[in-house]
Amino acid sequence: MIRTFSHQDVIDLAEAATVPVINGLTDLLHPCQGLTDIYTIYEKLGRLAGVKMVYVGDGNNVAHSLMFAGAKTGMHVIITTPPGHEPDAGVVALSRQDAHQTGATIDLTHDLREAVAGADVIYTDTWTSMGQEAEREQKIRRLSPYQVNASLMEATGRSGTLFMHCLPAHRGEEVTDEVMDGPTSVVFDQAENRLHVQKAIMALVM
Repeated sequence: MIRTFSHQDVIDLAEAATVPVINGLTDLLHPCQGLTDIYTIYEKLGRLAGVKMVYVGDGNNVAHSLMFAGAKTGMHVIITTPPGHEPDAGVVALSRQDAHQTGATIDLTHDLREAVAGADVIYTDTWTSMGQEAEREQKIRRLSPYQVNASLMEATGRSGTLFMHCLPAHRGEEVTDEVMDGPTSVVFDQAENRLHVQKAIMALVM
């Protein structure tokens, strides 16, 4: 397993390796987290096809893997970001190819309130990933309107919308305590599921 910054490192290692290589995380993708997330959604909702999942914040590696996972399982994934923080165009194109096979949809928008209407799941991630500390203040200014708070959860128009976060969270930045500790937050079940999903991945490839 490799957990690194450059995605090219994973490609290089896989090309040279004689055993399977698991991508633990790169700056482009976080597939182990994505698998955990769809497992958690299935555990809580009993389905994946047709689920509306809205990712709010920075179009980062987690957003990329959620698009791939959602596309392969028939989900409706909306990535809502401020201008300049959209996900990678290549990842969007590839995930939409997968979506054609399953009936999923992959949409991008800057309109936060419109995006979350009717959402089954709202997902966010830290605004400053590892290695991006120098950009912290600038990112906080740009992303603060995209905070997941009680008002945003109410804007879904549903009482049971799940809140998800891959952790660790920066409370008071991308999410408020009220949502993080709220009755529909599944972040700690999600965190536990990381353990079990990683065991399943290893059992599959070893």
